[in-house]
Amino acid sequence: MKIVTLNVNGIRSAAKKGLFRWLAAQKADVVCLQEIKAQEADLEPAMLAPKGYTGYFHFAEKKGYAGVALYSRARPDGVVTGFGVKEFDAEGRYLEARFGRLAVISVYLPSGSAGPHRQASKFRFLKAFLRHLKQLRARGDEIILCGDWNIAHREIDLKNWRSNRKNSGFLPEEREWLTRVFDELGFVDVFRRLNAKPEQYTWWSNRGQAWAKNVGWRIDYHIATPAVAARARRESIYLRKRFSDHAPLTIEYDLR
Repeated sequence: MKIVTLNVNGIRSAAKKGLFRWLAAQKADVVCLQEIKAQEADLEPAMLAPKGYTGYFHFAEKKGYAGVALYSRARPDGVVTGFGVKEFDAEGRYLEARFGRLAVISVYLPSGSAGPHRQASKFRFLKAFLRHLKQLRARGDEIILCGDWNIAHREIDLKNWRSNRKNSGFLPEEREWLTRVFDELGFVDVFRRLNAKPEQYTWWSNRGQAWAKNVGWRIDYHIATPAVAARARRESIYLRKRFSDHAPLTIEYDLR
């Protein structure tokens, strides 16, 4: 099973930059997109259901904001929109597709960089989402959560870690929360299981030539239950062409 995740920072903008041509060549089984910034009426048929795929969406109530999508070659047994918290379900942040005992989830965690009010919202999300992650683990299913978590976990995961210790995305509280996801709940950072190298980033600021200088952050993840994480075989971050300020992260799993 080949799974791609990408924060598109506007699905219509990414489409104009060639995203769907690139996706067609990837032959992925599941594609998870975040920050689609659109409503259903805004999307062309090829965005709603690319050739060979069925598309599912969790749109934000606010126009031009957040939202997640999931494209699948195989029709899921069930699809869950939202994780049961009204404040965040209104923002379109969670979409779960179930394939037997495997769940693939497109998730978009809030950013706190816009100011203290957004950081407070992010902390509320983390508290509520940790409860949901515990419930997912209690189900006993295999789970792959794909998306933009807006947290760099360790110093290796961003270029300028020293100067970002007081900035959203690398705050001690956020990093400790992600450590709990791994250490207490038993989820696995699948990319890091396969690739321990430094300077492996998925997002670059639009300021200060960050892309050209590779001053990036690794904030996009596949986070999975241990058994399915152990069957991950290949990882790649696509850097040849840019569809947004994030790069696509692809991981292939041997699930036969």
